[in-house]
Amino acid sequence: MGPLGGLPTGYPRFLCALKERIHAARVQAVLSVNREMIALYWDLGRQVVERQKRGRWGTSVIERLANDLQVEFPGMACFSARNIWNMSAFYRAWAEQAPILKQAVSESGDTDLPQAAGNLPWGHNIVLFQKIESPLERIWYAREAFQHGWSRNVLALQIESHLYLRQGKALTNFKRTLPPPQSDLAQEALKDDYALGFIGTAQSRERDIERSLVEHVQRFLLELGAGFAFVGRQHHLEVGGEDFYLDLLFYHLHLHCYVVIELKAGAFKPEHAGKMGFYLSAADDLLRRPEDGPTIGIILCRTKNKVVAEYALRDSNKPIGVASYQLTKALPISLAGRLPTTDELEEKLRGKDIVRSRDRHC
Repeated sequence: MGPLGGLPTGYPRFLCALKERIHAARVQAVLSVNREMIALYWDLGRQVVERQKRGRWGTSVIERLANDLQVEFPGMACFSARNIWNMSAFYRAWAEQAPILKQAVSESGDTDLPQAAGNLPWGHNIVLFQKIESPLERIWYAREAFQHGWSRNVLALQIESHLYLRQGKALTNFKRTLPPPQSDLAQEALKDDYALGFIGTAQSRERDIERSLVEHVQRFLLELGAGFAFVGRQHHLEVGGEDFYLDLLFYHLHLHCYVVIELKAGAFKPEHAGKMGFYLSAADDLLRRPEDGPTIGIILCRTKNKVVAEYALRDSNKPIGVASYQLTKALPISLAGRLPTTDELEEKLRGKDIVRSRDRHC
């Protein structure tokens, strides 16, 4: 017997493992049901498309089909005429790109249903085939949405902000200053251009932008991407008896390292890289723990000259990225209330080791 009220030794670990297994099984059950429904919609869409090619399957036939199905299955709104047309569009969007999709189809028989589509709810799939023409881009968004658990509204926002074109495109020196595979992961985590229109009109001072970002920290985290945890604003470091302050400090849960973000209201200048190098050295000595990777720096400027930035980073031995931002596009009202509030995030992120809390189990 163990010390927990007569419970056998090892019971807490057994319970923890069992809880994880049950949670995983529940998730898999939901995914399995969803895949079956998406496979049904795919097959119905395929049959409609094939019959349209062979005969006169127009609006009247689809209306009759929808009516007959709703009579047989009352209450199932998914068999409306509009949704049946969506199913045929869904099939055409993927099936016409079959040669490109050979690496992305599932092993669910002869349906050739793309795995990327089968993993997502129907509403997500509608957004994908309505908003994206490129099959490779559609696959990318589908995989990102599944991996990061994006809602349909968040998926639409990421598409509208052209995340596919911005992700992993920032100008950095990561390949030279970080070991593989961390260099590739860090590069993929950064964007060439950040859409910060949700903070309102453009401001002339760094502090104004910084204050607005913290006030909207949950939206800023969404724009930064998965893995970023907010640690603090104007984070204090004491070096040689002098005080220094980091504009914004984050911890990346996948890269396992601190990320320092410095905001500049104007264009990038070479001296920004030197100052960032100093901050990274100080953060490595004062914040970094033995299990952490090298601290990464991101310089966010209103504009940047890529040639100047490349020269500024060429001889730096610290991992630094330079990206621009734009303040012209507001976050859609549809997202209001769907993201956690600033107070909720800051409460969760409070404490010295809070950035590690999401890595713990049970």
